[in-house]
Amino acid sequence: MNPELRIKELVKILNEANYNYYVLDNPTITDQEYDKYLRELTDLERKYPEYTLIDSPTKRVGGEVLDKFSKVSHKIPMLSLGNVFNEDEVRDFDSKIKKAGFDPEYVCEFKIDGLSVSLQYEQGILVRGATRGDGVIGEDITHNVKTIKAIPLKLKKNIDIEVRGEIYMDKKTLTKINKEREMEGLPLLQNVRNAAAGSVRQLDSKVAAKRNLNNFIYHLPNPLDYGIDQHIKALEFMQELGFKINPNNRLVQNIDEVIAYINEATAKRESLPYEIDGVVIKVNNINEQNELGFTAKYPKWATAYKFPANDVYTKLKDIIFTVGRTGQITPNAVLEPVLVMGSTVARATLHNEDFVNNLGLMIGDIVEVHKAGDVIPEVKGAIKERRIGTEKPFVMISECPICHTKLIKKEGQVDYYCPNDKCPARGIEGLIHFASRDAMNIDGLGDEIIEDFYNEGFITSIPDFYHLKEHEEEILNIEGFGRKSFENIINAVENSKHNSLEKLLFGLGIPGVGSKTAKLLAEYYGNIDNLMNASIEELLDIKDIGDILALNIFTYFKNNRNLIDTLKMLDINMKYLGTSKKISDSITNKKFVMTGTISFMTRDEIKALIEEYNGSFSDSVSKKTDVVIVGENPGSKYEKAKELNITIWNEEMFKKVIDKLNNN
Repeated sequence: MNPELRIKELVKILNEANYNYYVLDNPTITDQEYDKYLRELTDLERKYPEYTLIDSPTKRVGGEVLDKFSKVSHKIPMLSLGNVFNEDEVRDFDSKIKKAGFDPEYVCEFKIDGLSVSLQYEQGILVRGATRGDGVIGEDITHNVKTIKAIPLKLKKNIDIEVRGEIYMDKKTLTKINKEREMEGLPLLQNVRNAAAGSVRQLDSKVAAKRNLNNFIYHLPNPLDYGIDQHIKALEFMQELGFKINPNNRLVQNIDEVIAYINEATAKRESLPYEIDGVVIKVNNINEQNELGFTAKYPKWATAYKFPANDVYTKLKDIIFTVGRTGQITPNAVLEPVLVMGSTVARATLHNEDFVNNLGLMIGDIVEVHKAGDVIPEVKGAIKERRIGTEKPFVMISECPICHTKLIKKEGQVDYYCPNDKCPARGIEGLIHFASRDAMNIDGLGDEIIEDFYNEGFITSIPDFYHLKEHEEEILNIEGFGRKSFENIINAVENSKHNSLEKLLFGLGIPGVGSKTAKLLAEYYGNIDNLMNASIEELLDIKDIGDILALNIFTYFKNNRNLIDTLKMLDINMKYLGTSKKISDSITNKKFVMTGTISFMTRDEIKALIEEYNGSFSDSVSKKTDVVIVGENPGSKYEKAKELNITIWNEEMFKKVIDKLNNN
């Protein structure tokens, strides 16, 4: 990447976005995209200051001023806040303050999704309301501010003061307005932020009056002038004057309490009458704030934690193809790295040719990405109106990308396959699957290590896992491999010999046999000999085993008896070690879905517990779902469960169920 060219490109993107948003009232990229590009530009300018442009958006706080309003100069600049996106970055903010010699208290506040406003009072009378603008020059919106009932026209004291806050629109108000606009055939307002911003930029104050806007005040720019040396006291002072202060503001003692507040805000977010998009964290002591000071853009004593985005936009840079253990060819999206629900996503499966064509994807598209089931990155579609003419059409390959064998497509199926049994990619993927956690769980043998061992000839087939010790000297000579890591792998290999039969059946990679079917077969037959001797007709007698799967199982064992005999000679367990299912009124015969994070159990542990008590676990909510387990940072499944009136267990309720199971 040429840093000079990339800086020029980013400056152009961000300046155009600022102009469209602030001047034309027509946002063309999302806040998440803007934040991503701005962070990239900031990092590049820090590394290559010689390429910094005079019109770089990092030199200014916000956007341009609309000419249709009078311009207002802010005596004290209205700076925006720097953003943090995860717990590590929140703690890093705290560490920097502590390195400066402070051990601060913090004030935590909801980050209201609206429009920043400055309110100027003389002798207690409102004389001016102004937008942030570029932080130094804003827009006079006094005529619209006066229509907002939460903003006092006269204070309880006759003093001169400037305060700052957020103008916003309630969720219910937006819904009501959009219903009216729909009936009138008018375009709907996109969201509460754009609705609030558009309302205060109306020349006719009657429009703003009808929009029922609201306001929270959160900042006193010069508290020491009023004898106030703490931010929390400044909030109390402004409340005493008659301003509306958010009741969720909280003084906390340390960064752990900040994290706890963020978790609470995340849990409350959906139930609030207004939108919040994060949490603002401020050093409480005003003298400490002044000593910490400012960067060119942001105060060093405050930051904004932004909630992970559920649906985000990014660029589809390329579509590449991978070969699975069965030879199945899968197209995969190569994305510009983007933060989705707290983690960076750069790849996403596109499943098959039909999936790509149905979405109408083109290489170079701006695409919408989310996490299916709150876990798996998924491309939802292309933002076709963002196309600029340089996009390239998707073309399905005709040859295996690894061995170049001509691909085949089985009748009645949508997937293409590499028919070459000796294809290296198929071999490696099969070995990775065998060692995976849900299969034989050979800890320490990750994808890259297995690929290296395959290329070195140490593991080219399943039995080779159990001969790794013979390559001790060669492996120890590989850079990065110490004796301890080697011994850990050997111990994990030995431990895998004692797994129950279902682990082996899943690990063998029998076409169509997932972990659930492997468990079903292991329970039904008890040992591998009974399963190998089963006819197709006998297999079809088992519930959930259809014609194709029965044929796959029968054919696999017909063709792989030598492999099974070899594994027997290596002392691999061939018996089902499980016990009969346990019974619980709370779980047995019920269907469960999980969303969010439970603090005391992993997703896999919860799934195993439910299955242990003969319950079932699904990734999607439907009318057939009995219970949805809701942890921290729940996704859309939580809202769907409420809509369908499905029983919801929060973490506390789930803990009670488990305690009851343990006490029985």
